[in-house]
Amino acid sequence: MKTTIISGAVALTAALPAAAETTLSLSHYLPAVHGIHTDFIEPWTQQVSECSGGEVSFEIFPGGTQKGNVAKQQEQVMAGVVDIAHGLSGIPRGRFNRTSLIEMPFLTRDAGAASNALWSLYEEGELGDEYDGLKVLALHAHNGGLLHTNGTHVETMEDMKGLRIRTPSPPVSEMLTFLGATPQGLPPGEVYENIQRKVIDGTVFPWDPVKSFGLNEVLTDHLDIGAYTVSFFFVMNQDKFDSLPENVQNCIDEASGAELVGKFGDWWDAWDAAGREEAEAAGHTITALSDEERDRWREALTPMIDKYLETMQSEGVEDAAELYQKFQDRIAEFESGQ
Repeated sequence: MKTTIISGAVALTAALPAAAETTLSLSHYLPAVHGIHTDFIEPWTQQVSECSGGEVSFEIFPGGTQKGNVAKQQEQVMAGVVDIAHGLSGIPRGRFNRTSLIEMPFLTRDAGAASNALWSLYEEGELGDEYDGLKVLALHAHNGGLLHTNGTHVETMEDMKGLRIRTPSPPVSEMLTFLGATPQGLPPGEVYENIQRKVIDGTVFPWDPVKSFGLNEVLTDHLDIGAYTVSFFFVMNQDKFDSLPENVQNCIDEASGAELVGKFGDWWDAWDAAGREEAEAAGHTITALSDEERDRWREALTPMIDKYLETMQSEGVEDAAELYQKFQDRIAEFESGQ
């Protein structure tokens, strides 16, 4: 495969004899060293290109390029600014309220179960019209997140009080608030500077972005809370998809959907391992939330869950409680291997 840089984008062209008739643009918000880019996005584009016999190629805009803003991924696809995008469901808030229920506290710590649950409920129509106008290629989630801090050791709920913690989504913001912290909404790429300048005390992330965003340089302590996950979308402009030749559509379909979603569990385990190993090598303090403390957090967060479901109902998710229960049931099925 040949890789070149064109106007800030990573352009991928498979080693094929004929020039591609169609070039599709694809954006995401993560650095080009992240596993999302190297293990998922690049191989996916290559697979589609090779399947189409070189009829389609891709131009990738990762984080840090003019189309890599985390808050604009969905709107760029809807407007046709890019053809395909990968983004965070919770940024900006309010666009994927039904999807957001998978981000409720203590629902799951497993990326594979969460991703498969998301996809199966989407295929069954349980996520409603949230993706109208979009060709959904994959939905997925990460492993249980941790609390990462600089100079502050946290083991109990009381230790959370007053801490300014970067948050990735509305449900996580509510969780942090109920635990006594002050959530701070920041794009992932701005966390390093804000921790370094002591604007915030820490962040919640799984291990993998801690490494890819270089955060182990400005962190000292990590509490493995496994209390939340965050969801992601991988979508294409529906009109653009419909305009493609049938063979190209088939190639995109073959590379996407359930087969693609099923890879995220193993991918995330590998990405997280690298982040933890780096923190261990740096001599950081890594603590697991005790079973007793976990029970306290669960009890403290019960009113938060009820409040969030009521809020979602008032914002149009009329069956919020029922859908939340479906997420619980579906995740339990995948976690048990059914």
